[in-house]
Amino acid sequence: MIGHRASAVLWISLGLGTPGLAAEPPSATPPGPMVLRAPISRWDEAIPLGNGLMGGLLWGEGDTLRLSLDRGDLWDTRIPEALQREDWTWATLRRLKESGDHQTMAEMFDRPYDSVPYPTKLPGGRLEFSPPLAPGTTIRDFTLDLARAEARVDADGKTIGAFFSATFDVAMLRFEGPEPGLRILRPSGLDKLEYGTATFSDETDPATGIRVRSMVQPCFAWRAYAIVVANRRVGDGTEMAVCLLGTNGDITSAGEALSIATSKARDALGEGYDRMRADHRRWWSDFWAISSVTLPDAAIQRHYDLVKYFYGAASTPGSPPMPLQGVWTADNGDLPPWKGDYHNDLNTQMTYLAYLDAGLFEQGGSWLGFNSNLLPAYRVHAKKVYGLDAGAVVPGVMTIDGKPMGGWAMYSLSPTNGAWVAQSFYLHWQYTRDDRFLRDRAYPFCSEIATALRTLAPRTEASVRRLPLSSSPEIHDNSLRAFLPPNSNYDLSLMQFIFAACAEMAEAMGDTAAGKEWRETLAELEPLDVDPVTGSLTFSRGLPVNESHRHFSHAMAIHPLGVLGVHASDDHRRTVQATIAEIERHGTQAWVGYSFSWFACMCARGGLGNKALEYLKKFECCFIGRNGFHLNGDQSGRGLSGFTYRPFTLEGNYLAMQAVHEMLIQSGGRVGERDTNILRVFPATPSAWADVSFRDLRAQGGWKVSAERRGGKTVRVEVTAETGSGFLRLHDPFGSPKAKWSTMPTRLDDTYTFDLMPGEVLVGEAVTD
Repeated sequence: MIGHRASAVLWISLGLGTPGLAAEPPSATPPGPMVLRAPISRWDEAIPLGNGLMGGLLWGEGDTLRLSLDRGDLWDTRIPEALQREDWTWATLRRLKESGDHQTMAEMFDRPYDSVPYPTKLPGGRLEFSPPLAPGTTIRDFTLDLARAEARVDADGKTIGAFFSATFDVAMLRFEGPEPGLRILRPSGLDKLEYGTATFSDETDPATGIRVRSMVQPCFAWRAYAIVVANRRVGDGTEMAVCLLGTNGDITSAGEALSIATSKARDALGEGYDRMRADHRRWWSDFWAISSVTLPDAAIQRHYDLVKYFYGAASTPGSPPMPLQGVWTADNGDLPPWKGDYHNDLNTQMTYLAYLDAGLFEQGGSWLGFNSNLLPAYRVHAKKVYGLDAGAVVPGVMTIDGKPMGGWAMYSLSPTNGAWVAQSFYLHWQYTRDDRFLRDRAYPFCSEIATALRTLAPRTEASVRRLPLSSSPEIHDNSLRAFLPPNSNYDLSLMQFIFAACAEMAEAMGDTAAGKEWRETLAELEPLDVDPVTGSLTFSRGLPVNESHRHFSHAMAIHPLGVLGVHASDDHRRTVQATIAEIERHGTQAWVGYSFSWFACMCARGGLGNKALEYLKKFECCFIGRNGFHLNGDQSGRGLSGFTYRPFTLEGNYLAMQAVHEMLIQSGGRVGERDTNILRVFPATPSAWADVSFRDLRAQGGWKVSAERRGGKTVRVEVTAETGSGFLRLHDPFGSPKAKWSTMPTRLDDTYTFDLMPGEVLVGEAVTD
């Protein structure tokens, strides 16, 4: 069969063990369908389809059906001349900050982002079918079958089926009835980029009856992309194959892109809708079998399943990772909001956080492989902008090829953003315990980021390391006040994390000298700043949190970094709880959608399950559209936020998925300290979730975990040593020493310790009196 989608990331060798003889955990119910009544007259309320590289939005009303097309590598990567100036550097930014010249700063670093339309993610185009079935028909319903990643459109008893093949770079459609009319529409937003007009063609092969329609759109320089739609009559219906392909990599001309796209569409049509669908369904069946959660809250269950579907539909190894809108770039006659770019001061990192607990390592491989491959570009950025001869710096706002795009300079040029990206590598190693990944990918990436930060934060006369410029996204927005006294808690927590993580990784590889050096650097950092009045984390020294704000950058140490944890010490617990209380005290008026799902994660980390559920529900009811997309502003009219706009970005969705994970399972230990990992099952489960279970979620240490809770009490836990043997530290899941274990444990206080062999399955069951 034809195929493209890799079955594994080659450099992630998980070394899966063989399951033991323990009883199976509770089976999961397949995710239910999402049904939307017509009309769908907005692109951002459409049915989202995708295969990790191509994406589509299915929408329409009356007798008109639309399919908006996107592709992850469709970009205009030109860099404005203003960003190529020799003095477009961190040194210039420091000089302008010290002189108080905000006007020049904005003109150099921020204005090009707003005034020059490129670089930008590109919308692909739109297919418009009218009438889609037969004259006089009206579209009634749109259905997305999550389990199979297939869409169905119902119109007066006739149906249209559609899916984006998980095994080949095409979309497939099938129409009942006569052949539909079709127009391929060029995105009018491309006019802002001064591209030429598109070329259209329509040809039918009399020998095969295959009709091929296409659009070729010239872009900048020699770049172009092609949309090809091939169709033929089959029985009393019409089957179609759609391919979108650009001049990237080895494809060097518009003609070549058109030829290859045409061949792909014809090949898929030759296989036929049913055979293509069979391979597609097998892929998605394997995807859903990886893990599952079963929640008593139907709305949150639906959203969790939908967001998990987004991972399968929008991320795949070897393809670009999801930017702000994934593979669903806006189709509204304009270019995408925030240029559809890679924002590395929250958006990308939070988008690729929930895959770990869900065990979706292939999907996370897209993000990791992308950044690993861009390490040379990050070195160039470190040299050109920061004057560094060693190390790497990740642009805070960047193109698909890792070049800086400008924006608010305080954050787009903050060098600590790279440490947040590096956390993805560290966590992937912790969850998989893949020694090859540690040696070849994780430590090389993290150590280069840490090397740059060590140079950029020299020792002061007091022998502490401080950055000359410090900020905290996005506190005080684009103003000179955004430069905070070094080091902000944002910068400090990220440097604490990266130096500690590098020490731990170096020592795990046996490099004790490097580990010692990183620990010495870590010791030269000051403690996180805490407000003496409230006991909560501040923005920076002398600057307590005094406002409602959308970005909890000052509290990074709690979530997602875990530098502070409620279980680490009494001091940590007090700081965590006080910080959460202080954020809540200032209200939610300046929050956006992702703030609510992020705060739910933070509350769960603090052991506040009921509060985590409260804020997750607020997110679910007020900040997602009818198709589940995260719309940044409050859509409910309830006044939860002063922001009521509706740009669509994905990170809020993935934070909501992660909030569920944080309530059900938490793992890990103190960053930088080996053998402190503790697994906690149902650590922040809301009281409303008396009956809840999960199957095959993953935990730091290389564990695969299933558990069940009934009547508010944990009744069963199963842990598999998935990636090797080792000591498992399990916080007592039953709240009682009376438990039945398949392997004899050692108990110390409220923690069990087990010594498990590769592939061994541990089962624990509560014992009732």
